[in-house]
Amino acid sequence: MSKVDVLFPPGATHRDWAADGILAVSLTLLSIVPSYVFPAQGADYLAVVTFFSAAMTMPLVLRRHSPLLMLALVTVGGVWQVQVFADPTLSLISVPIVAYSVARWVPGPMARSVIVVGAVGAILGPLQWFSRYNENLSFYVLFWGACLGAVLTPYAIGRRAREVADARQTQVRAAEERYRLLLAEREQQARLSEASTRTMIARELHDIVAHSLSVMIVQAEGGRAAASRKPEVAAEALDTIAETGREALHEMRRIVGVLRAGPDEESVSYAPAPTLEEIPDMVGRTSDRIRLVVEGNPQPVSQALALTVFRVTQEALTNFLKHAGPDATAVATLTYSATCITVEVVDDGTGVDDPTDGGGNGLRGMYERISSMGGTLSAGPRSDGPGFRVRAVLPVRESTPHRPVGREGTQR
Repeated sequence: MSKVDVLFPPGATHRDWAADGILAVSLTLLSIVPSYVFPAQGADYLAVVTFFSAAMTMPLVLRRHSPLLMLALVTVGGVWQVQVFADPTLSLISVPIVAYSVARWVPGPMARSVIVVGAVGAILGPLQWFSRYNENLSFYVLFWGACLGAVLTPYAIGRRAREVADARQTQVRAAEERYRLLLAEREQQARLSEASTRTMIARELHDIVAHSLSVMIVQAEGGRAAASRKPEVAAEALDTIAETGREALHEMRRIVGVLRAGPDEESVSYAPAPTLEEIPDMVGRTSDRIRLVVEGNPQPVSQALALTVFRVTQEALTNFLKHAGPDATAVATLTYSATCITVEVVDDGTGVDDPTDGGGNGLRGMYERISSMGGTLSAGPRSDGPGFRVRAVLPVRESTPHRPVGREGTQR
């Protein structure tokens, strides 16, 4: 703490000025009124009493704004009184107030200066005023103790009040810091939640748009090739394109409805989320170069798990359409068991570049989906021949803890 803060403690207000001024004037009047009501000597003596009493009490106006300056002025006034008056005056009532004020408002060791000044005054005052009445040592010791107690007691009270105020201020600062940290934590949680929501939306949009457009492109190319030879095949391709577009539009409306729903509103859904029973139909509309193999019987699972299986299968087929080549074929195998659901898509393509490739967003989305359900994913070239293999294993148990996905695959 700087010297300025010690001499002029911060925090004093205009209200403190008014309260201290009223206190100083009141004590001044209290100390001089008896001399005017019961005059013992002439007018000159009354003027001297008024002056030296005011010298002891009026500095109390600085009690809150500059306690050490108040102490210095009162000390000077006390020295004058010891020299001028043969008996103590009522203005000495300011001494306990000075001791309390210094202890309460002056920080650190400087507050102890009032004890030193008070101890010296407790010796000099009784020695000057009572030596002519009684020379008994015990009499002096009694008065010395009383005068010293008038300094030490309010000093102890003032220091205790300061400690309590400091502790309360420390608690307030700690509460403010906790509140600030809480706000920062909530802001961080909001950012994480926002990032998670953006990732989920991006994943849904990619899965819906990429798959639908891939199917539409394949069907359009096939329909164009068959238009001259087999018009009925071209018509079927157009029907598939229309149906795929309608389904994509339904899915887009569902996502937009979720985004527009307020925090207290129910989620808007224009179409139910895809289920396990819709996977065969989705595979059939995707391409006639894909064969679906189902092992086991689908069991009732949570909507989140069913959506994950559907999207993983959809993205694996999209990956096949975009990269395997126009003459490649694929086998999609769904294996249902009591503990897990396995999705495996294997093709025999050579791997071609697609100018509409999303830079690996499809595989990244699959990793994220499967990781959230506690499953594992492997994706990469086949070891037993040309082509690509995608294999995902998703546990059926709802209590399965989430664990990091083993990234065994490579970007295609």
